[in-house]
Amino acid sequence: MITGNVNHLELLPYLPAQLKQAIQHVMANFNADSALGKFDVDGENQFVMIFNDSTSPAEERRQELHGKYLDIQIVLAGQEKMVFSNLAAPQGRSEWLEGKDIAFLPLEQQGLEEKSFIMNAGDFVVFYPGELHKPMCTVGENAPVKKAVVKILVK
Repeated sequence: MITGNVNHLELLPYLPAQLKQAIQHVMANFNADSALGKFDVDGENQFVMIFNDSTSPAEERRQELHGKYLDIQIVLAGQEKMVFSNLAAPQGRSEWLEGKDIAFLPLEQQGLEEKSFIMNAGDFVVFYPGELHKPMCTVGENAPVKKAVVKILVK
């Protein structure tokens, strides 16, 4: 996991060039007023999804992980709490969605060593395949958030 702010990328000299370029691409082409949808960058190797959603309490959300793609999640408008765990995903049953690179952990396997931080407009986080995270958690009251999520195929 890597986290930072799009306006201060110089503070992250260790950020891989491909990730920095992806963040800069989003900030040059999308903002809080951008249309929703999926936008091609390099076919299935890299694409951007822009969406609106509402936060909800962390205890109502489920941890997720990805197998092939890393996520760069960038808040375009609003505020969310991002919950994550540094533990390896538990072995056993997880629910992979057909045709999508995402698994949600069963509720009985969640909550171990969870940590969180607040993300505001301009903040981003990178999750590599296998890293557990629970996005869109409420900070205070449920509220709308507009996000860009860059998906980059990890080879």
